[in-house]
Amino acid sequence: MTAKPSSHYRRIQLLLPLALFSVLILGTVRVFLDNLKNNQLHLHWRGLSRRSFRVPINVSEDEIIKDGCNVFEGKWIWDNESYPLYREETCPFLVKQTTCLRNGRPDSFYQNWRWQPNSCNLPKFNALKFLEMLRDKRLMFVGDSIQRGMFESMVCLVQSAIPDGMKSLTRVPPRKIFAIEEFNATIEYYWAPFIVESISDHATNHTVLKRLVKLDSVAKHSKEWEGVDILIFESYVWWMHKPQINATYGSEDNIQEYNATTAYRLALETWANWIESSINPKTQKIFFATISPTHLWSWEWKPGSDGNCFTETHPIEGSYWGTGSNLEIMGIVKEIVGKLKANVRLLNITQLSEFRKDGHTSVFGERKGKLLTKEQRSDPRNYADCIHWCLPGVPDSWNEILYALLLQDYQVPRSPLSEAKTPVP
Repeated sequence: MTAKPSSHYRRIQLLLPLALFSVLILGTVRVFLDNLKNNQLHLHWRGLSRRSFRVPINVSEDEIIKDGCNVFEGKWIWDNESYPLYREETCPFLVKQTTCLRNGRPDSFYQNWRWQPNSCNLPKFNALKFLEMLRDKRLMFVGDSIQRGMFESMVCLVQSAIPDGMKSLTRVPPRKIFAIEEFNATIEYYWAPFIVESISDHATNHTVLKRLVKLDSVAKHSKEWEGVDILIFESYVWWMHKPQINATYGSEDNIQEYNATTAYRLALETWANWIESSINPKTQKIFFATISPTHLWSWEWKPGSDGNCFTETHPIEGSYWGTGSNLEIMGIVKEIVGKLKANVRLLNITQLSEFRKDGHTSVFGERKGKLLTKEQRSDPRNYADCIHWCLPGVPDSWNEILYALLLQDYQVPRSPLSEAKTPVP
């Protein structure tokens, strides 16, 4: 005769399926949350596109930059938990010039520094929120190879949040175009090392040694800038190769030798005239990035030494301003931008980048389109590149600041009399 199961045993039998079902549900939720955390947007929605599903761009309290906080004044903080924001191997859009680890750099310390303003915190970069800000828009970086590094940095910051097959990079010289299909948006780069026209405007066939600049015209370039929703301009290092530069003003046949800073002022005034006459302040946002400094002489931060940025692994601490940043050029930029009626915002990246003697490609980059040979790497005095930056690295912080400033445009005005709505600039 079989004994009846006890009531305790029956309860176990009843609870066991429920427990197994709970574990299954918790596992499913965990997988879903992990996917969200990693920004892997491989959710194949059927019959629903994000083009019709807009996510509100809400600016939280801790993302607001309080009045009186200058995000360009601060210090670099070691942070090897949150940084880098991406890795070389996870971003297929980097060029060899910037992939310092892949090119043999023995340390990765330069990737783990976070820019910390003195009086506030920068909002954490949110790729999805940034893409939503770019929906149906074009963002374009205009300038030289420094600006190209900022473009590549921005592409790497957002690309992991876009499913495969929904993103592409095409080259239409002098432009590079990173397209985000689901958001009908592009992040672009336009080669214009002097901003105004020059004989160096070919995207690949150009040289800094032979410079001839047309100081009174941006007509050829501006056709590509018209109607772009967010424009970030930059131009500096190409002007500084020699104290003088050959240029024309008025007549293309009248070539004269100008002082480089005088020519820079004339060129920036030409650019400013185009801004005033062509920009629609209601639909377009304009930024101008200041000098990206060089670190060519180590005696400037280490008296008595006779090197450059080679082997540097930590930022400069304390007050510092090197000869790689021309104060007269800085003054010209601030003066001309300050006189504009149009709202052009300065991305004052110079001082914060001055501290980063460790962030350059040094001997772990390219020269004339080719990686340095073993023999060239053993001669850093002649071959170290103390102008361009490794990625991930310093340009990511420039883009974090750009993101923070753009995000402030979406703050909801607080009113006790009406329900706040998210503005759509």
